Amino acid sequence: MASGNFVTYARVSTAKQGRSGLGLEAQREAVARFLDGGRWRVVAEFVEVESGKRADRPELAKAIEACRLYGARLVVAKLDRLSRDPGFLRDLQRSGVDFVAADMPDANKLTVGIMALVAEQEREAISARTKAALAAAKARGTVLGGFRGRTFTEADHAAAAAGRKARGDRNAARLMPIIAELRAAGIISANGIARVLSERGIPTAQGATAWRPTQVQRVLARVVAAT
Repeated sequence: MASGNFVTYARVSTAKQGRSGLGLEAQREAVARFLDGGRWRVVAEFVEVESGKRADRPELAKAIEACRLYGARLVVAKLDRLSRDPGFLRDLQRSGVDFVAADMPDANKLTVGIMALVAEQEREAISARTKAALAAAKARGTVLGGFRGRTFTEADHAAAAAGRKARGDRNAARLMPIIAELRAAGIISANGIARVLSERGIPTAQGATAWRPTQVQRVLARVVAAT
């Protein structure tokens, strides 16, 4: 049961979303559900509107300072969404403030540190694979920048396969902290994990909300192959 002072932090991707509240209300509702009951007080709320071109997080810095000022915990709605951003995770880990995520209440600083390393490694691996695929396509005479109706070459198919693998790897990295949490709670079968992921409404790589055991097994296989 929640108690004490809290500072909330939400993040939306564009200025348009920030003005419209798209995505913001869902994050606020998730935090409200987490804080439901107990003796708590939200002392400050911060919303980061990022354009995708900026790497700094001024609102996160303000939220961290507010936590220090009020002796509060930082609460975010969805750590699994923010886990794709190694910079955010590093800032959170180094801040020294106590935090909690509504979707992963058992996450701690060690969890966040591991997630930051995974996210950084994932970005580097995706970049290397993409560059290698593009270089191979160029060496074979492929004109990069769009197909415009021409016949797909072997290099084109290789680049497309590399893109699909990169998306699959990103999805697996996003899900692993959640799967690790479920395993720690004794849910170790693919059937059990698939059921909980479906109940939480966590989307599959294709955007569906109903998980099958085979999909969970593929995620686990990707992680094993990457280690």
